[in-house]
Amino acid sequence: MRHRSHRHSLGVKKEHREALMANLAAALFRHGRIETTLAKAKALRPFAEKIITLAKKAAATDDASRKLHYRRQAIAKVRDKAAVKALFDERVNEFVNRKGGYVRIYKLIQRESDGASMGIIELISGDDEGYTKSKRAKKPAAKKEKAEKPAEEAPVAVEEAPAAEEAAAEGDASSEEEKKD
Repeated sequence: MRHRSHRHSLGVKKEHREALMANLAAALFRHGRIETTLAKAKALRPFAEKIITLAKKAAATDDASRKLHYRRQAIAKVRDKAAVKALFDERVNEFVNRKGGYVRIYKLIQRESDGASMGIIELISGDDEGYTKSKRAKKPAAKKEKAEKPAEEAPVAVEEAPAAEEAAAEGDASSEEEKKD
């Protein structure tokens, strides 16, 4: 069966697609940010993140043979030794504390000549916290707090009830004094 085998085919043969991804990844690792079509950027994201993961694994291990193995795996896919060297030696420190999401894609306006959707794909720095959560994510948490508050306020209301009765009794006493005057 060939189910789910056509993701990011980009309308080209396998060999052409592999060469295209290798060239785009090499440019991304060298420059940190490239502008390309949105479809190519979306296809490049998982490819580049797997190469960055190899670099992180190489940085995390102390075994020289494992480091060489990871570097050779990356070179086999990217096909540019200088780009892999830059990633493994210089840029990997940015990603060591990050658990994923090493690449971000921004959408741009369509290209004027052929109307292709354009985008910028860039490597994210390690200290970037990303986007803040939307207000929608905070609202369900607020509803849970409101649901818990009545349970907490119920004993307080019972305690205030005698105080309210005393205040009412004092009010009755003061009103009776006013009637006498």
